[in-house]
Amino acid sequence: MRIIEETLAPGAVVAEIARRHGIATSLVFTWRRQARVARSPSTVAHLVPVRIVPAEPVAEKAPSMEPPSGAPVRKRRGLIEIKLGDGKSIRVDENVDAEALRRVLDVLSRR
Repeated sequence: MRIIEETLAPGAVVAEIARRHGIATSLVFTWRRQARVARSPSTVAHLVPVRIVPAEPVAEKAPSMEPPSGAPVRKRRGLIEIKLGDGKSIRVDENVDAEALRRVLDVLSRR
């Protein structure tokens, strides 16, 4: 919401604000449109913070699924990695808010 508020200041230039925050100008306009729609009584839109991190390099050889003898077995529960374009990915675990994830993926799919 802070970025949207910056664009509403007198004399604000959306392209400059987007560049300063390292995001696409079109994304700022999308957020502004969603904020306007959210103010209508029939629709509620929520913006959630997202951090996209570079994907980890793929190992040359897949690691063995067998743990070393004597090593405790540790399960990774519910980890999901969603690969995006540009070699980026989003990782979520079993505690992810499904509705928030749906909204994030919906916004990213429109880019």
